[in-house]
Amino acid sequence: MKKNLFLGDEAIAQGALDAGISGVYSYPGTPSTEITEYIQNAPTAKERKIHTHWCTNEKTALEAALGMSYAGKRSLSCMKHVGLNVAADAFMNAAMSGINGGMIIISADDPSMHSSQNEQDNRVYGNFAMIPMLEPSNQQEAYDMIYDGFDLSERLGYPILLRITTRLAHSRSGVVTRQGKDMKSLSYPEDGRQRFILLPAIARRRFKTLIAKQEEFIKTSEESPYNKYFDAPDKKLGIITSGIGFNYLSENFPDGFKNPVLKIAQYPLPRKMVKRLADECDEILVIEEGFPVIESELKGLPGYGLKIHGRLDGTFDRDGELNPDLVSKALGISVKQIYEIPPVVEMRPPALCQGCGHRDMYEALNEVLKEYENPKVFSDIGCYTLGALPPFRAIDTCIDMGASVTMAKGASDAGCFPAVAVIGDSTFTHSGMTGLLDCVNENSNVVIVISDNETTAMTGGQDSAGTGRIESICQGIGVDPAHIRVVVPLKKNFEEMKNVIREEINYPGVSVVIPRRECIQTLKRKKKK
Repeated sequence: MKKNLFLGDEAIAQGALDAGISGVYSYPGTPSTEITEYIQNAPTAKERKIHTHWCTNEKTALEAALGMSYAGKRSLSCMKHVGLNVAADAFMNAAMSGINGGMIIISADDPSMHSSQNEQDNRVYGNFAMIPMLEPSNQQEAYDMIYDGFDLSERLGYPILLRITTRLAHSRSGVVTRQGKDMKSLSYPEDGRQRFILLPAIARRRFKTLIAKQEEFIKTSEESPYNKYFDAPDKKLGIITSGIGFNYLSENFPDGFKNPVLKIAQYPLPRKMVKRLADECDEILVIEEGFPVIESELKGLPGYGLKIHGRLDGTFDRDGELNPDLVSKALGISVKQIYEIPPVVEMRPPALCQGCGHRDMYEALNEVLKEYENPKVFSDIGCYTLGALPPFRAIDTCIDMGASVTMAKGASDAGCFPAVAVIGDSTFTHSGMTGLLDCVNENSNVVIVISDNETTAMTGGQDSAGTGRIESICQGIGVDPAHIRVVVPLKKNFEEMKNVIREEINYPGVSVVIPRRECIQTLKRKKKK
């Protein structure tokens, strides 16, 4: 047994290694990225030849993890919360087929949208798929839940969703590790064709099986060591809390709770424990990070007749993160401001790095677009999204991964000219390729700028699936090679870049312009090595 100072992400990664995984399948996305990076750099992963390569997107990641599970081995699939939207088709149907080798899916949610375009709570997805969920409140629990979670997954026969949030993912705490387990041997499900071929006749049976399993899932939650009931003398108020919300509550009661507390860390809801709290207390306060998932379910349980407080009645705001002070306020505890925090550093908005190729691309694009009456630029998710800010103010939209290409197509279909899409190399292979195929199939009048910095820069410089292949991918999709133009985004090439962009805007069809220069951050790291 060894104690380590781990990020929440690192605790999950080490727990997976010690549980005997054979592969991790992921696409980088904050706050989940460090899980896969830790495994990639772990000596154990290299010794055991564990699969650690980044996948093209979250859907391919989850499907590959399911394939490894089908072959009897333990697999981990990691993504940020919006990544599960991309993987939702595979996720929902993996709940129908079930698994063979243990399989855990990590959803790293981002309340307050520190680096995301929404703050969805993927416990909703877990309930939607009707599979068991785990939600740690600290790094030790995160490690233990992963370590034991693969056994639980295999015992129940279903994938498990483990949900963390940004504060847990990126904070550190001491973690005691356990003895590593051996990797599983190759083995295939005896009833594989009756589970993994989801033809309607089989899928209907599998759905009935999933529904019938709910009682076992609930019983497992009732018996889970992670769901805990803390009794206390003041029964006027009972408290239900989960995840990091339990820590915020605990900080307000260093000497022990004054009200009964039910800590939920494994789902479905442990109904007997909920009923005990409801029977003993007059009112209930729900402290949960994210959406009012527990609170909504409580209101739907028949016969309780309790007054329930939480996000739905305004006790907590519907958006943003919780913290110990907000919990204090909800409990009527006065908050003392002990320290005055001086303004040491002036706040400043994020910006593209000095010397970044995206800067030169936007400067050239802006200059050319001044020549047109009402140009529109549809952008995407990556470093280049910062083109929305001064001094560039170069983009009009950013919705989701890959949407730049398809939105440009739709706007062009509506009569918008010029309709320009700006997308990065990693995002293009993640989900831009299919949109480009739509453009080619209809010969849409669009210009697709694939700003290629040869890495997945926004999340720290992970490998990009399209490096060295962008032109051949575009040509394979059907773009005319004469209108696949590569430029080097440097000041000395400014006039050339403008001419290329202008020529392709004036071409009545699908054009791809590829400004290519390696990310200066990854280049610096290479030079240091």
